[in-house]
Amino acid sequence: GDIVVMDNLGAHHATGVRERIEARGATVVYQPPYSPDLNPIELAWSKIKTALRGLGARTGPLLKAAISAVAALVTPTDAAGWFKHCGVSTPQGV
Repeated sequence: GDIVVMDNLGAHHATGVRERIEARGATVVYQPPYSPDLNPIELAWSKIKTALRGLGARTGPLLKAAISAVAALVTPTDAAGWFKHCGVSTPQGV
């Protein structure tokens, strides 16, 4: 099944958030406070920001195009590796 990993942003703990996610069949995993090193999305943002810096887009239209191009660089293999690095198990084949 799907896994939703959330940090401790206040909105993530709002009434009903966990219940709505679980109602869709996903498992919710909350990270310990102040632990971006355990959050796979932080590793994804690192790759995306590094690639964006390399493109040097400095205007709105260029940045929009750069974000689209860079988002395509994040692969399922990347995601599986980030989850593994953070100690979050994923279903076989993901």
